[in-house]
Amino acid sequence: MWEELLIKLAVSGAVLGGVLNLAGMQTWLERKQSALMQDRIGANRAYFTVPWWLGGGPVNWVLRKLGGLGILNALADVIKLLTKEDIIPAKGNRFLHTLAPFLSVFFALLAFAAIPIGPPLILGGRQIPLQVADINAGLLFILALASIGVYGVILAGLTSGNNLSTLGGLRAASQMLAYEIALGVSLIGLVVCYGTLDMGLLVERQGELLWGWLPRWGVLLQPVGCIVFMTAALAETKRVPFDLPEGEPEIIGYFTEYSGMKFGLFFLTDFVEVVLVAALTTALFFGGWQVPYLQPGGFVFPWGAVVPVPHLAYVGLGLLSFTVKVVAFIWFFMLIRWTLPRFRYDQLMHLGWKILFPLSLLNIAVTSVVIVVGSAHP
Repeated sequence: MWEELLIKLAVSGAVLGGVLNLAGMQTWLERKQSALMQDRIGANRAYFTVPWWLGGGPVNWVLRKLGGLGILNALADVIKLLTKEDIIPAKGNRFLHTLAPFLSVFFALLAFAAIPIGPPLILGGRQIPLQVADINAGLLFILALASIGVYGVILAGLTSGNNLSTLGGLRAASQMLAYEIALGVSLIGLVVCYGTLDMGLLVERQGELLWGWLPRWGVLLQPVGCIVFMTAALAETKRVPFDLPEGEPEIIGYFTEYSGMKFGLFFLTDFVEVVLVAALTTALFFGGWQVPYLQPGGFVFPWGAVVPVPHLAYVGLGLLSFTVKVVAFIWFFMLIRWTLPRFRYDQLMHLGWKILFPLSLLNIAVTSVVIVVGSAHP
């Protein structure tokens, strides 16, 4: 019993640490990506020194190099937010106003519990799943948490005692509800193809081969579903070009009355949601931790060649594959964020209700017809 608990805590800590590190990395990536798009150098001035008894010269040299790359800016952001005054609006509800940012980040982090990050690890005859919670309906669990996350946004707007913040919260709620429907419906075709809602089984079945040589990844079976899902999921993150709830040019949003670390928690939630979208896209449509032709015993190629791989190397390759795919999608989302202009509100609603939602319904119909015809004529 205690061993199981310790294993779960270790896996949970590893997943949480990885997600928070990726979220923190995005502060650096966002600055550098925007600088690249705008022909600038980017952040390079955050720097501090340590006394001689903590390493002195060599450590300061490393810190100077890290500061020149802009990596220490993330630490500077945290220090700045922690030292700022935490203001509670005079007309706001203190408890709910404080609860809102914690609700947002909590549900965003909790969704990672159902995502498998690697193949099962076998140590001392014990199989350790690299998944915090192996839930039969893991996909529904994630979608449910995504829908609950809207409460943090609504609370932030309603409890600030500010009409403009309330409008920002309502805009965010309407946007998230509009795109959650298209997001959920876009995954029905994928579930029909693989016949399960279990996230672990969804990833495992993408390790099979079509026609003996092509990986059975979700993007090949459901290309339209993948496009609709990624678009709707990006809208759920409320970032450019879907940043209508914040309205940065107008300086109006649901967190207008927030300051200090509570303001920082909303930004952390945005970054965590980007990691979540990247992880879900990887797990559902791009094989998850699967590496083409890699089986538990090693690489088995279509032409018959076999390359043995030790178990620990097999697990390591799976973890590396998942991480590389997630980082690649984070970069891709950053590229979109710094390339496209924001939509008008009517364009945003038109895209969600009149394009993505009908397209996801059409995808279900076509998928059903193809499966029925294929089963009738094997």
